[in-house]
Amino acid sequence: MSGQSRGSGRFGTGVVPVAVPMAVMAGIALWGLDRGGMWGDESVTFLVAQRTVPQIWRLLHDVDAVHGLYYLFMHAVLTVHPGEVVLRLPSVCAATATAGLVAALGVRLAGPRVGLWAGLLYAITPMTGHYAQEGRSYALVAAGVAGATLLLLRAVEAATARAWWPYGTVVALTCLLHELAVLVLCAHALTLALLRVPRAVWSGWGCAAGAAVLVLLPLVWVSQGQSGQVSWLGTPGWDRAERLVRNFAPGPAGVAFWGSLPLMALGLRARRPAAVALPLLLVPPGVLMTVSQVRPLFHDRYVLYSLAGASLLVAAGAGRVAGALGRVRFDGRRVRVGGRRVRALLGVTGVLALIVTFLHQLPVHRQDRSAAHRPDNLAAVSALARSRMRPGDPVLFVPSVGRLAALAYPRGFRQVRDIALRESAPRSGTLWGREATPEELRHRLASVDRVWVVAETYALDPGWSPRDPVERAKRAVLAEEFTVREEHARDGVVLRLYVRKAPAGTPSTDDPPGSATTVRLPANHPEVPRARPRPGPW
Repeated sequence: MSGQSRGSGRFGTGVVPVAVPMAVMAGIALWGLDRGGMWGDESVTFLVAQRTVPQIWRLLHDVDAVHGLYYLFMHAVLTVHPGEVVLRLPSVCAATATAGLVAALGVRLAGPRVGLWAGLLYAITPMTGHYAQEGRSYALVAAGVAGATLLLLRAVEAATARAWWPYGTVVALTCLLHELAVLVLCAHALTLALLRVPRAVWSGWGCAAGAAVLVLLPLVWVSQGQSGQVSWLGTPGWDRAERLVRNFAPGPAGVAFWGSLPLMALGLRARRPAAVALPLLLVPPGVLMTVSQVRPLFHDRYVLYSLAGASLLVAAGAGRVAGALGRVRFDGRRVRVGGRRVRALLGVTGVLALIVTFLHQLPVHRQDRSAAHRPDNLAAVSALARSRMRPGDPVLFVPSVGRLAALAYPRGFRQVRDIALRESAPRSGTLWGREATPEELRHRLASVDRVWVVAETYALDPGWSPRDPVERAKRAVLAEEFTVREEHARDGVVLRLYVRKAPAGTPSTDDPPGSATTVRLPANHPEVPRARPRPGPW
């Protein structure tokens, strides 16, 4: 199984080709880690992980069971120090480990040179850096899958029953972090078929995979009752497939993207690397996209772990190119691949090419370190609320998920009152609290003449029709009894001041009903939102 004998002489017996990608990945992941604000999903991790274990357990019975193990893990992490940087450090460590594991796979399959290139390719891919800085489980799942793939190769080589238990254990833990990681078993089955392993290997793998699936079944059963959480996902088409291909490349466009495609095709000619990398690259996304035609479940981040297959294939293709160049004749003399100088020159050339690729994608990496590049910035929303709301003002969140800004950054909402909240999130066993009934909400709003509304932009669309009767009551009361006085926007969230409409026939010295006063500030004022970069392909 090992390709180390083909390698690069003293350039590395496996340590250097693994250590260098890990160091590069750690540097990229730590760069700009404290971006000054969490977005919605990160804030959920931050808030849930700070609850007590019984409170987390109660929450998982109703929502987010698929992330249960991750929340318990993060509960232990945030016990050390609850902060945004600590929240993201597990993902940093996981991405660093994954880069090393991808390099180790390349070393085992095609030698140290290909292993070094594969690990570096994984480290400099923008999608990798994106999820290496997220307080979610996806980087950890990618590390688990890469580790399980390496253990698969070791178990095949060892050909003993005992060698399969580490593999089965890692697969089970990875699937408990996110149940869609179970699709890697399909990829590994295809790998074994392509390698034409004997029947005894199939038997050992089947026992390990079956044990992992049995461990996962209770989680699958519970999560089926919570499938409404992914109802926002749409049916993926060819555009989503193209976007995934671009995300898996060292760069989503330009020379980096188009140059990686022919190298990936050449990598298919390297039998053992292709037998491992191609199933990992194609099977999980392909299966999930196919299932999503009937029941939408696909999102790029759910198959982040497949990116390792792309890096391995591109590196294997580059290895074949390097091998061909090493056989070129000069002045009638054949320069052999085994020549130390030639190997060193080709290895350095490959590393320089990767450095140029990274520098070419540097604007993408730099843009991704901005909090404004995430779907929302709850810290900015809280700061805007603090600058506009007066002590005692009532505030209404439309929809209720907008309350995450107040929960994650309570300073901006400390002196206002949440007029719709009936029971707090930890006590109610929910993510953002339990709200009053429609009748109670109408009664509460009837007692106020002004109310601040923190709304997602889609919730202000007249065509938005929420299923929740409480959300419908919010929209109805605001439309019937209130009018907009002020409006401020920040990072995808709109802050509006609603005032009660004057009775019919009553002269008003205020703005006419239905008009909104948008406060305009100088361009250099700190509260003026800066131009938001266009979101990346993921």
